Amino acid sequence: MTSVWLENDRFEHRTPLPAGERFDHVIVGAGITGLVTAVLLARAGARVAVLEARHIGGGTTGSTTAKVSLLQGSRLSTLADKHGADTLRQYVDANRIGMDWLLDFCATASVSVDRESAITYATTDSGAETVRSEHRLAREAGLDARMTTTSELPFATIAAVELADQAQLDPMPLLHALSAELRALGGIVVEGARVTGVGWAGLRSTVGVRTNRGEITAGTVVLATGTPILDRGAFFSRLTAQRSYVGTFDVGDRAPSGMYLAADSPTVSIRYVRRPGTGDEPGRRVLMVGGFGHEVARGGSERSHVQELFAWTRRNYPDAVLENRWSAQDYSSIDELPYVGPLLPGENRIQVATGFAKWGMTNGVAAALAVSEHLLGTGDTWADTLRTWRPSELRALPTAAKTNASVGLHMTRGWTRAVLSGPSDPGEGEGVVFRRGLRPVGRCTVDGQTSTVSPICTHLYGILDWNDAEKSWDCSLHGSRFTATGQVIEGPATEALGQL
Repeated sequence: MTSVWLENDRFEHRTPLPAGERFDHVIVGAGITGLVTAVLLARAGARVAVLEARHIGGGTTGSTTAKVSLLQGSRLSTLADKHGADTLRQYVDANRIGMDWLLDFCATASVSVDRESAITYATTDSGAETVRSEHRLAREAGLDARMTTTSELPFATIAAVELADQAQLDPMPLLHALSAELRALGGIVVEGARVTGVGWAGLRSTVGVRTNRGEITAGTVVLATGTPILDRGAFFSRLTAQRSYVGTFDVGDRAPSGMYLAADSPTVSIRYVRRPGTGDEPGRRVLMVGGFGHEVARGGSERSHVQELFAWTRRNYPDAVLENRWSAQDYSSIDELPYVGPLLPGENRIQVATGFAKWGMTNGVAAALAVSEHLLGTGDTWADTLRTWRPSELRALPTAAKTNASVGLHMTRGWTRAVLSGPSDPGEGEGVVFRRGLRPVGRCTVDGQTSTVSPICTHLYGILDWNDAEKSWDCSLHGSRFTATGQVIEGPATEALGQL
């Protein structure tokens, strides 16, 4: 259940929260977006604090497939369906700027990067149409993409489009390099500090940031937390939360060199990962396979999606030996573009960055550049495409209505299930929701320990579902997740579940 990036990583947890102190900027979240934002602001001379609920890379960045690419599967086709050519070019420009900054930083900080081709491939006729569309749109957006053939995959493809000289990396050395520069510039990173609220302080002259370890104040706050933890701005209703699954496998010398992504369904992501040698054993490449995703708590048994990933891998690599497996959570906006900018129109002291749709290694850096430039007064026009309050959302109102109608349906189904279910004792690895008197009860058993919690999400009170792959309580409304014992994992929720 631990990602390949985190299995041998060092967790620091040393810096105490300087309760009561004031910072120019407080960044919430120590992933790629938060740490790049912090470094950029600190380089300008600001006093910066980064607050992380778990540990550096404990969110999406530590679980990413870590592809740094301007060819993003079928992303251009998705955006073209909703936006014009100018918006598409500006999106590509934003990602190019983010990618260039990231790779320049890696070169300066001696962070290892593999430069490989990104390839979107198809195994069906409908997928081939998407591939041809991606090629055309990429060329129109100024990318030197070309139609190609694939020879290193163990299955036949109908069509493929390639963009050379893209990149892949291990995100944790990158995050630690960013953290080291921030500290060298006088900033701090506080791990294990979960932000539970943000509000005005000092006659609205500063922003107060409340955490489980005390409170500090800031001139501005940047929420770089996957999805904003504040309900102001209603971003929870403008985003969909998605889970996907990843595994690394020993396949001998058969791991492909390119970074592949399927245009078909299910979406399958493929790349290699470098594993260092130990003792007399040389280093080696292992296969990474990801995808098989669904909206949080809406895809049936999560374990079935993991099994689907395993089955696909062993069908195509019969001798594959599993080494790591984990999952990741990402967010997409109703109009498919990221949200970067003020939490509320005209109020610049709380900024958000979210909705990267699984492409945070470029979108996240672009967002960090946009937010920091905005706060420093040096913003550029390319960032307008990503701003939080934009006219294109008016065209996405039917999507928003459909999304929120689905939320209402899942709310109703969850409460109905809870009210109608009788008491039950879960087996090992199982979780159940039932009614005790007038109160819903959630009970699960993990590693022989049975826990009983309130299965009501502390965000907007949906009934939680049991995640049978990760042994967690997940909310189908807006993607909040909790451990078996009720502690917050991720999502817009900030409070733990009640104990029963």
